[in-house]
Amino acid sequence: MRIRISHETVYRYDQPAGGVIQTLRLTPRNHVGQFVVDWRIDVSENCELAQHEDAFGNIVHTFNADGPFTELRVLAEGEVETQDTGGVVRGTIERFPESLYLRETPLTRLDPAIAEFARAASAAAGGGALKALHGLLARLHGEMAFDTDPTHPATTAAEAFAMKRGVCQDLTHVFIAAARSLGVPARYIGGHFHRNDGVVAQEAGHAWAEAFVPDLGWVAFDPANGISATDAHVRVAVGLDYLGAAPVRGTRTGGAGEALTVAVQVAQAGRQMQS
Repeated sequence: MRIRISHETVYRYDQPAGGVIQTLRLTPRNHVGQFVVDWRIDVSENCELAQHEDAFGNIVHTFNADGPFTELRVLAEGEVETQDTGGVVRGTIERFPESLYLRETPLTRLDPAIAEFARAASAAAGGGALKALHGLLARLHGEMAFDTDPTHPATTAAEAFAMKRGVCQDLTHVFIAAARSLGVPARYIGGHFHRNDGVVAQEAGHAWAEAFVPDLGWVAFDPANGISATDAHVRVAVGLDYLGAAPVRGTRTGGAGEALTVAVQVAQAGRQMQS
């Protein structure tokens, strides 16, 4: 599938900002089943985009925009060619042993309820890590509702699981915590998802998890949709949790009364995007 993506972040300030420093993880890279046809990042203010790789191999851009300004726009867009690999992830940059991804973070901290949930799902699935993970995926998708209202970026896996609701970020954090409790390395993936219902405009990017299965490697699981990743998924960034793969992070001087809006559009290439 050839997928066209537009991801625009807009900051507006009641009072002019004196300056902004931003770190962007918005650029996908090639691996087996994913080829970046073209990609660009534009910033509305005159500044230099510096590019580097972080420890996980993510493409990172940073910039320092000097004010004053009352609006700042960051646009990432391009086209990516994808193929369905059955969820198996190969050809990615791997600088660390898989055991690193057993490390707990504040957002993925295990609690007794998640641990018991993981044990029950694994036991019901029976035999082997891959079956256990698919069982965990199905049960989590069935028990947690997708809901944008009750959670926020700092919501922990334990908090979201207690509410039995959240966004893709929350379901992914719960899946990661549960997988790690079973001794399975798991990590957070930020990216995009092409919906098959014709909806192009989305409120944010997408998130899912990858878990390491012996003799198979990294396998991608999307708990928000209850599926393994397909050619509808575009992988952008990896981390131990959301904070390590966040598309945009930064700081500013001045600019009281900040308002942030994000507009994402994901469509098959050649189809009309909304203006």
